[in-house]
Amino acid sequence: MRNGKLWSVGLAVLLALGSVARAQSMGEHRGPTGGSQGTGEHRGPNSGARSGRGELKVYFVDVEGGQSTLFVMPDGESLLVDTGSADSRNPAAPRDATRIAAVCKLAGVTRIDNLVVTHYHSDHVGGLPQLVGMVPVGRFIDHGENREGEEVQGGAPTVAGWNAYRRVLAESHAEHLVVKPGDVLPVKAMRVEVVSGDGEVIGRPLAAGGEQNAACAASPLKDAEGTENDRSLGMVITFGKLRILDLGDLTWAKERALMCPVDKLGKVDVYIVSHHGLVNSGSPALVDAIAPRVAIMDNGPRKGGAPATFETIEGSSRLKDLWQLHTAEGSDARHNAAESRIANLPGPDAGNTLKLTGWLDGSLSVTNGRTGETVEYPAP
Repeated sequence: MRNGKLWSVGLAVLLALGSVARAQSMGEHRGPTGGSQGTGEHRGPNSGARSGRGELKVYFVDVEGGQSTLFVMPDGESLLVDTGSADSRNPAAPRDATRIAAVCKLAGVTRIDNLVVTHYHSDHVGGLPQLVGMVPVGRFIDHGENREGEEVQGGAPTVAGWNAYRRVLAESHAEHLVVKPGDVLPVKAMRVEVVSGDGEVIGRPLAAGGEQNAACAASPLKDAEGTENDRSLGMVITFGKLRILDLGDLTWAKERALMCPVDKLGKVDVYIVSHHGLVNSGSPALVDAIAPRVAIMDNGPRKGGAPATFETIEGSSRLKDLWQLHTAEGSDARHNAAESRIANLPGPDAGNTLKLTGWLDGSLSVTNGRTGETVEYPAP
């Protein structure tokens, strides 16, 4: 890489980092309350401190309707889920990879210890080749071969993304781990159980699951897509008593095998909303059974955040708050969270993040990178 190109990438990272750092610095000071929309509690500068206890930090990077979620464990080990999209228009300073690298720097992550690719659609794996040129990776984790061909509608970008990822694997000295449902990822400070992958799901319920799911009867049936979405690598992440669910873009049809007639997952505290909030995922059979306390949606301004998905989540029995990375501009105000729960409002592209902090007792907080406001949710 030429010096000029290195300077361009470095400048872009610094600019992105400045925007993220300003927002997160505000979060440390716990800005004005603005009015709570759920039953989370707003805290002042020093309240909510849990001295001597480890924190799990989770950063939801704005990749404009894709996904990239960085977990930083108390011992410093990191796990990144997906890498957003490629940016062919700005190869010297690609948008998504630059934003992810900036968040890594803010979080003190100099190496991504584990990088999970949930599936090979371009908004999840596209940014990977550009990111590895900015931040080294220790281990790549995926569900195995791509099974979506160019003959499928939208399949050509998937094949291209898969081939680019394979080139990275071939040229890298990093470990490559293929996992299947039932596997546990080799991380130390939290338990990451694989519940779906390559079109299959776990056969037996997790320890927290096993109850009959009353929501199955009223939840409509849908056909599988026949795309990589069906094959998404899904995980239940447990940190002490805190449980987080991330199913990638797992489709409505494939969710059903996890939830009906028996709920194999059990209740969770945090639901990373499947498939950006599109109607292809997030069935009532899933959402009603997992009954999240907090939901976080990786939507873009004009992607995801469907009104039907919003209503399903808002109707969940234990929900305190739904947070969004963007205002869903195709929906009305009634089908968007309150502005205090949205990281990016309509207007110039700011790339604001959401940051979740979790504790072993099951309590958590969410900080809005746009406002610096933090809302805390006590352990149930």
